Amino acid sequence: MQLTNRLHAFVWNSLTTNNCNTYFIDGPMRVLIDPGHSNLFGHVERGLDQLGLTMGDVDLVLCTHSHPDHVEAAQQFTDRRALFTLHEASWQFLNGPGRSLCAVYGFDPATLNPDFFLQEGTFSTDGLDLEILHTPGHSPGSICLYWPSEKALITGDLVFEESFGRTDLPGGNADQLKESIRRVAGLDAEWLLPGHGNVMQGARKISANFDYLQDVLCAYL
Repeated sequence: MQLTNRLHAFVWNSLTTNNCNTYFIDGPMRVLIDPGHSNLFGHVERGLDQLGLTMGDVDLVLCTHSHPDHVEAAQQFTDRRALFTLHEASWQFLNGPGRSLCAVYGFDPATLNPDFFLQEGTFSTDGLDLEILHTPGHSPGSICLYWPSEKALITGDLVFEESFGRTDLPGGNADQLKESIRRVAGLDAEWLLPGHGNVMQGARKISANFDYLQDVLCAYL
């Protein structure tokens, strides 16, 4: 699904299989965000093929957090030229409390090796400027990506349409989740791109979604 000239979404629509939405930035630096599960990576390969691209055309694999349904398929790029990155707290979680989640899927974090860690602030490379926001709550190292020129907010599992990320997994924290939602709610976004579920378009719709989350659902956390 093409969202803008440079931004594409490979949305996962199955109601019975847990995998995440993957996003792709096409430009001088080609960035694949949240590749999903390894055994379901064919979904992403088909999306790239529709763009006339292959895995070898990806320059950077970036993960919003280190739950297996977002990060596992990064191991598909181990022997390729693509770099791999995530927040350092996500890496620490993956090799600590997160190992129990990995074991459920037979995923060994030792197959991954970050080339660098993302930090809060502006990430700039080859004409691409992304704002990195550390947004813990669902997971200690969760981040959101804000692309000002496209007015696109990639939220990982922080928020979805009419829902937000669960906090009952290891490392989850309800107070942090509420604060992270508050941090990103005021961004000027025409696109809200969650880790699961529907892509949302339109500033009013996105703002109303944040109002609902903060005014109604957060009361239950």
